[in-house]
Amino acid sequence: MTLQVDFWQLVLLLLAFFAACAAAGKLLLSQTQRHLDERFKAQDEARTTNHDQLSKRLDGIEVANREESNQWQRVERDLLKFQAELPVHYVRREDYIRGQSVIEAKLDGLATKLENAQLRGIINGGKS
Repeated sequence: MTLQVDFWQLVLLLLAFFAACAAAGKLLLSQTQRHLDERFKAQDEARTTNHDQLSKRLDGIEVANREESNQWQRVERDLLKFQAELPVHYVRREDYIRGQSVIEAKLDGLATKLENAQLRGIINGGKS
């Protein structure tokens, strides 16, 4: 059994083989490209979703930060108001003791004057 192949037939066979390889390669590359396009699209959608979520979270943090800043300003304002009103409502212990001492000294002086007046009344009343 002998097989005879002409040169032109061999060239056509090789060309058909290379054409089939090229077609298979092109099909493989197009499938790979389609797969990569789908993967990039999915990654882009995930990135967009994550970006939107991150933007919402950052906006929430920014709003919370503004509210906290306003609350701290309110606390600071209340503290300054309290510091301004403090001398009006607060008396130091030493000041209170000094005031009480003055009042007690005046009362003692008044009591002494009353005792003297009573004694003079008794003395003068006894002679009359």
